[in-house]
Amino acid sequence: MFDFLEATPVEINQGIAARVRAVRKRRKISQIKFSEKSGVSLGSVKRFESTGEISLLSLTKLAIALDIQQELKQLFSNVPYLSLEEIENERSQQG
Repeated sequence: MFDFLEATPVEINQGIAARVRAVRKRRKISQIKFSEKSGVSLGSVKRFESTGEISLLSLTKLAIALDIQQELKQLFSNVPYLSLEEIENERSQQG
């Protein structure tokens, strides 16, 4: 399992790409079919899977094509507070 805690941004992106590629392969979807199903160009799919580089919109399209968009929708949904000040800041913004 890839450890995101000590990773660089590039390593995080490559780890995400590896996970998406693994799901695609597990479901026996070729890169060509993945491109067609998602509406993301074949070149972008190949670049993403090899380098981790992709736009957020294209990543969302790929997730929808794999029916894993819920994973993206949950991103940052349960971010823990780092301090009491952060809790107070959120409360003051709400009302």
